[in-house]
Order: sequence, then C-alpha cells, then structure tokens
Amino acid sequence: MVTGAIKNKVDKIWDDIAAGGITNPITVIEQLTYLMFIRSLDEKELENEEFANMMGESGDYIFPQTESGQSMRWSKFKDKDPRDIFDIVSQRVFPAVKKIKNGKLPDFNAVGELIEIDEMSADFNSVNTAFSRYMEDAMFLIPTPQVLQKIVTGLEDLYTHDIADRDMQGDLYEYMLGKLATAGRNGQFRTPKHIRKMMVELIAPTPDDIICDPACGTAGFLVSAAEYIREHYEDTMTSDQWDAYASTMFSGFDTDRTMLRISAMNLMLHSISNPDVDYKDSVSKQNDISSKYTVCLANPPFKGTIDAESINDNLKAVTNTKKTELLFLALFLRLLKKGGRCACIVPDGVLFGSSNAHKSIRKEIIENHQLQAVISMPSGVFKPYAGVSTAVLVFTKTGAGGTENVWFYDMKADGYSLDDKRSEIQDNDIPDIIERFHNLEKEVSRERTEQSFFVPKQEIVDNDYDLSINKYKKVEYVPVNYPPTHEIMAELRRLEKEIAEEMAELEKLLL
Repeated sequence: MVTGAIKNKVDKIWDDIAAGGITNPITVIEQLTYLMFIRSLDEKELENEEFANMMGESGDYIFPQTESGQSMRWSKFKDKDPRDIFDIVSQRVFPAVKKIKNGKLPDFNAVGELIEIDEMSADFNSVNTAFSRYMEDAMFLIPTPQVLQKIVTGLEDLYTHDIADRDMQGDLYEYMLGKLATAGRNGQFRTPKHIRKMMVELIAPTPDDIICDPACGTAGFLVSAAEYIREHYEDTMTSDQWDAYASTMFSGFDTDRTMLRISAMNLMLHSISNPDVDYKDSVSKQNDISSKYTVCLANPPFKGTIDAESINDNLKAVTNTKKTELLFLALFLRLLKKGGRCACIVPDGVLFGSSNAHKSIRKEIIENHQLQAVISMPSGVFKPYAGVSTAVLVFTKTGAGGTENVWFYDMKADGYSLDDKRSEIQDNDIPDIIERFHNLEKEVSRERTEQSFFVPKQEIVDNDYDLSINKYKKVEYVPVNYPPTHEIMAELRRLEKEIAEEMAELEKLLL
C-alpha cells in the first residue's frame, strides 16, 4: 500500500522535475520510467552476480565487464557529484540503454563511441525486452545536473526505505500514473482503477486465460487482471502457468510508443517480466489477429474516426463505419476465441444510436453471441477530463447466439463524488454490482423500478436493439398532495402581511 509518506516523497520528486521546466505529466512519467528501468537493470545484474558466485562460474551479464561498462550501473554512479551523474546518465547510460539487445548493454570504445552488439546469445534469458524494444526513439529530457541528482536521490530513498517488494513497486507506479487523471487531455490514457477492478471482477479471469487490451494505454486493465489472478490463484498456480503469467498471458496494443514504454514498465513492475505489448493500430489492416484470446478488457477510444481505407475489411463487414467505438466492438469479437469473454466501456451513444452501423453491431452481439450485462455508469466517472456518460458491456463470443435475458444495472455512485474533485464518499454501488452479477439467478424477480433487472431478448429486438436502460426502466411516481387553493391563498396573505410589518419596522430604524 502506498502510504501518505511515500506519496509525499513521490510528490517531492515530481515537484523537482516540474521546477526544472518539465510540466507535461506524460513526460514526467516517461523520464521517471527511464530512470526506474536503469535502476532495475542494476538490480537484475546483482541477482546475476549472486547466482554466478553461488554456482562458482562466470555469468551472462547485462553490463560489460569493463571499467566503462561497470560505471553505467546505478549503484556505481548514484552517489557521485551531480555533474558526473548527469554526464554518465546522459552520455553513456541512456545511449547504451537505447541500444540494448537481448538483455545486454553495449560498451564504449576509447573515444567514447558505442560498440554495437553484433552477436546475440540465443540461450541468454532475455531481460525486459518489451521495454527495450521501444527505447530506440526515447529522449533524455532532464535539463540540469541538479534536477537529475534530486531525482536519483529521491528514487534511491524510495527504493531503499519504502519499497519492500514488487507489489509495492507496482503500487508506486500506479500512484504516479494516477496523476494523469488530473492532467487534462492526457487523462484519456487511464481508466480509474476502481472501475478497472470492477470489470476484472465481473470477468473473473483465471491462470489459463489469455488476456488482451487492444487499446492498452498504460496497461491498467492488464495490471488489474494480473493482480486479480495473483490474489485468487497465487498459491495454486503451476510452473507453466507462472511462465505464461510472466510472458504470454497478457497482451496490449497501442499506437503511441511513449504509452508502450510506460505500459511495459507498469507490467514489469507487477512481476510480468517479459510483457507482450506491441505497436499496432488495432482496427487497421495491419492487425490480422483472430480467435487468439479468451478475455478482452478495454476502454477503447470514444471520439474520432480513422481513414476508411485503413480499416480492416472484416470489421467493416460487421459494422460499416469509421467510428472507433463501434469498430472496437467488432474487433473484440474477432480477437476472442469461442467462449471468450469481454468487458468493455462504451459511450452511451453506442447503446441507442440509430445509424445502421450502431444497430448492426448491437444486433451482431445480441443475435450471434451472448450479451450478458449492460451496466450504466454516471457521467462523472471520468471527470475531471471527460463528462461523457458511459456504460460497461459484458458479453461472450459464441458464434451461435445465446442471449436470452440481458441484465441491466443503473449505477448511481462509484465511491467518489461525481464532480471534478472526485473525492471519496460512502455511496458505492460497485460491490453490489459484482455480487449481483455473480448471482444472477436471484435477479429474476426484480422489478423494473429497482436498480437492476432483466430484460428479455425479444423486447430488446422489438425496440430496434436499443440497450439504453431508460428504455426499459420504469419510474415510480409518488403522488404529492397539495393543500386546497384557499389554504394556499391564506398562507400567501399571511406572508404578505408579515413582510409589510417587517418593512415598516425597518423604515422606523432608518428615520
């Protein structure tokens, strides 16, 4: 758990970076990510050395076994003069990390030029390849030796005194990513953690699942799924399941290389040592993945369209549109294996839009697969950076129908105020949503006037596949009894007389 003291230390590092002129929160996190990665390489090297000493043989090391190679290690430069730290990191460590190959850093020759690594050791246990894959176009932007020294000192203090294990590292990184939620347009990259957790608990992934977020951003959904699996299955997972957990179980795509670097680091800090995150425009022709995953979790882009010529034809066959929120629904169906489950966030317009594209994707899910739930969320869930009303769809790919009754839930509170401050409050429907979803047999007798209820498939079909909860919810009107007109008039005359008397008293005081 990230305590108040740890938050204060992170905030101090953040303020030091901002004081140096870096105010974009994405850039701040990106620069911190580089330094955390550099430190993690040294930690991994210490493990390699310890193993080599224990086995009594030379190891396969990350850092070159030369004076210049060893000088790039965090433990070697962290206590040096600020100017020396800056020179080492900016001129040696960072360029070397950008050229990392198969988990090894290149060395420098006598005149300070990088020596390219030509041969790759096939039997070397590759370290952090997902992150290093997207380092090539990274830029080191820390402006001065003083700022870098403060960051290095602050991170070292955190890791030495406050971070006990990888879970804590992950929580620390989640706290930093949480700052994106107050970062204007950058907040679009992050779904609130409690909403992600709710969606994961609805799907209830297992160690045998293969999980994908094709619009992964900072990999929040994948991290939440990983945390759920560890919480529920850690003591029973086999070695093969742990191997899959560390590599192939979680996949994410994004079109922003900065986001891919951040998501790779986020996953690595949650014990997924070799995450499968890839640069991919998910709905384009470059993505031809089909029937591969058993779980999809996502909050895909709501706004915007893409070039019609670049859209994959098999998505347009399901919903002929350029709207990304509709194309992603078709994509989930294509990515999933039969029996695969999906929980995704959609804007309300997807539920009741009247265009042919809107109707066709809703019809596809309802008629050819199994739509299980529509959870309507209040419009303040994504504040302060978006006020759009949204819903969570939960469905299973069957290819043979299966929708009989669709469960609707009208979420009114998510545990936080629905204004820009998003302060924590007592009212929270999420535990009730999770409990009811996993016990749907108890929902059959619920009335349409209640917060959750079933709607038969045929009724939805008759309403042109409309999935708006307001289409089916019944409002219970409570009659209000007003007093007779003569009593209301008498009360008005009494108030008028009282006002006149008060005005008279006021005039006497002014004379």
